[in-house]
Amino acid sequence: MNILEASIIAVYGLCLAFIFCYSMAQLHLTILYWLNKKRRRNSSQSINSALQVWPKVTVQLPLYNERYVVERLIEAVAAFDYPHEQLQIQILDDSTDDTTSIVQEKLKQYPNLKIQHIRRSTREGFKAGALQYGLQTATGEFIAIFDADFLPAPDFLKRTVARFTEDKIGVVQTRWGHLNENYSLLTKLQAFGLNAHFTVEQGGRYSGGHFINFNGTAGVWRKACILDAGGWQADTLTEDLDLSYRAQVKGWQFIFLEEVEAPAELPAAMGAVKSQQFRWTKGAAETARKHLVRVLQSQVPLPTKLHATFHLLNSLVFICVLVTALLSVPILFIKDNNPQLATLFKLGSVLLLSLLALVAFYWTALYQQSYQAWKTTRRFVPDFFLFLCVSMGLSLHNSMAVAEGLLGKKSPFIRTPKYNLRHTQGTWKKQAYFMQSISALTVMEGILALYFAAGIWLAFRLGDYGLLPFHVMLVIGFGAVFFYSLLHSRRT
Repeated sequence: MNILEASIIAVYGLCLAFIFCYSMAQLHLTILYWLNKKRRRNSSQSINSALQVWPKVTVQLPLYNERYVVERLIEAVAAFDYPHEQLQIQILDDSTDDTTSIVQEKLKQYPNLKIQHIRRSTREGFKAGALQYGLQTATGEFIAIFDADFLPAPDFLKRTVARFTEDKIGVVQTRWGHLNENYSLLTKLQAFGLNAHFTVEQGGRYSGGHFINFNGTAGVWRKACILDAGGWQADTLTEDLDLSYRAQVKGWQFIFLEEVEAPAELPAAMGAVKSQQFRWTKGAAETARKHLVRVLQSQVPLPTKLHATFHLLNSLVFICVLVTALLSVPILFIKDNNPQLATLFKLGSVLLLSLLALVAFYWTALYQQSYQAWKTTRRFVPDFFLFLCVSMGLSLHNSMAVAEGLLGKKSPFIRTPKYNLRHTQGTWKKQAYFMQSISALTVMEGILALYFAAGIWLAFRLGDYGLLPFHVMLVIGFGAVFFYSLLHSRRT
């Protein structure tokens, strides 16, 4: 074995080790979720949602060019079952199209509500800048935030504000629902992944007393918490994760309400999916660069530090998956040329343990929808398989985002377009806010699909089938991402 082969094996092993550790962290969250599910349910039922005096609440609605969904958003917020004299609504409108005139016309229908239509002279700081700007004139003790595509229920504020039972509670975050989960295969797979985050991941961290995060929308902040943590800052693309960590390091407590759902629209076009994934993964890497050392030096318990580390570095999984995939083809040659290393390569079976941990994590999330094991399993098998494939297919795109974040390369905040899609109705084609899905990376995704197809051929050529399932999934994943990118680049 030469130095090059040894280096490939070492890097390959390190990537597998990180994936394994990340999977074990997710398995631990799954265990915490199951162990504390009953306690969380009993705690929610014991909260009295009929307070004698309701505190003042400011609802902030950050907008940027949302002509298709802004009216339904205003209607939903205006329908809140909350004392109007205690409610302030801020429409933080940075739009450059006809969204502004649509808002002005819509507000004429609500003369009895305290609604501020706030316009800034510049879009400095993007969403974080708008939220911080509105905070200057916010009169509420609590700040509820909703992105433009969300449709909170009328009782949302009462169910969340009632959970601020202690002065050190800084945030109540709720679960996202999906208005158009069944719109396409792409939206179904996004819902599959998000549902796991908004049940097992958030619920497990909350149950274990570990750091969770405000998800940018569908949650309520205590205004004093925002101010104490330093306010909204625009130096990362995930201003929500950034502020969450600054607040929790300072001792503020966060609550996650799985039982309260706020439905929203999932992006239906590959260009929009990639843009959203880029923002989330790069922003997480930027936040890790900003806060990881500070968290490790803090006085929080060691288990919380470990989970915070994997939380902040979770986007690094995409780099590890990509590197492992790229090296898996030369690994086949190395195995064939070095039969004496057979025992070492058997250690690669640790990847199966990682897979089993993820099966438990995602199966648990899906089970919460029906509470029927067999029904869950029948649906789970194809959904989980395709979800893993497409996640692998996005690994090149997301790895570039993570690398930029870790290296400190800055880019503008690009919001995800919304088109008022519900169930299987509506279309994003021929609409404004279209996002291109073809780039140099798209071409590379197509080339990688062919590369891993060569890996399949090589498995049969060498008679080594250990990595065959992995290469099949990579071909499907990169092929699907490449295909959807081409398909969705056409608007007609």
